Amino acid sequence: MKQSRRFAIAIPIAVVSVALSVTAQTMGGLPSLAFVLAILDAVPPPPDDPLLDSSGNPVYDPTGKPMSDPNETFHVVKPIKFDPADTRLVQATWLSGTGCPTQAPVATFPASSPTDTFTDPACAMGDAKDQHNQGLLLVKTGPTTNNAAALAELKKVRGMTVTELGYDIRKAGANSASPLGSHCGAGAPRFNVQMADGNVAFVGCNSPPADVQVPGTGWIRLRWNVAFPNVRRILIVFDEGQDPSGGPDQFGAAFRLNPGKVVAEAPSTTAPPGGSRRGARATGAGTGWEQACPRRAEPCRGGARFARCS
Repeated sequence: MKQSRRFAIAIPIAVVSVALSVTAQTMGGLPSLAFVLAILDAVPPPPDDPLLDSSGNPVYDPTGKPMSDPNETFHVVKPIKFDPADTRLVQATWLSGTGCPTQAPVATFPASSPTDTFTDPACAMGDAKDQHNQGLLLVKTGPTTNNAAALAELKKVRGMTVTELGYDIRKAGANSASPLGSHCGAGAPRFNVQMADGNVAFVGCNSPPADVQVPGTGWIRLRWNVAFPNVRRILIVFDEGQDPSGGPDQFGAAFRLNPGKVVAEAPSTTAPPGGSRRGARATGAGTGWEQACPRRAEPCRGGARFARCS
């Protein structure tokens, strides 16, 4: 069953027809360029919400295709499993009761109704519309070299200039480098940010370390400052498994809440086809990210902000 999670935008919370074979998915902490492009080609972007008339019926263009709602903004994170060989060793899904709690009701034994609330210090602010304390589970079992990944795509980000990325991750310890809890490596989980010119930027959980880290009881809130102009797509990719490439913990799994925290400026006055001219908020990646050049065999390293590949 397909799942997605809708977000309240006003709250600053936090992909080929045939997959390319790769020798390894990571290269010194960086994802393989071939693997990144295979994902982007294999998994199509989530479709836009249709434009509806006053009666609630879809509006069609002159060619008979449904028109996109121009007022739709970023509000959904959609879990996806990339597993072209059907290895059944990856999972991406929303689960109730697994998110970072903000004012969550608790019942002290032997009470049968709530007696208090609990908030993890990392999540002092959360999504007021989340009544089920949902968390996104991303898992990769087995070796990192397996041609598979757990994914989640942020819907309706096309045309944005993204200035912040982030998420909350279930992890103990003072910072994201701790081996306790969810996996947080150099290459996974990571944001893959594709720009309109085809370049792809990588923002790994620990490469670079987040500009802002707020530790809690069992969670850490991560926020990166970025400068990504004219974004086409943003995916969260988990492709490091239970071998040494999945260090330092080799856990092969991550729980996270609100994994689409994005702060973006409004797109230009000329919105892309089906795009929105409104701004939106979400979580983001920081300085020192790596950029992949679509026409080159190896990723090239960007500067502190944004570097073009020549």
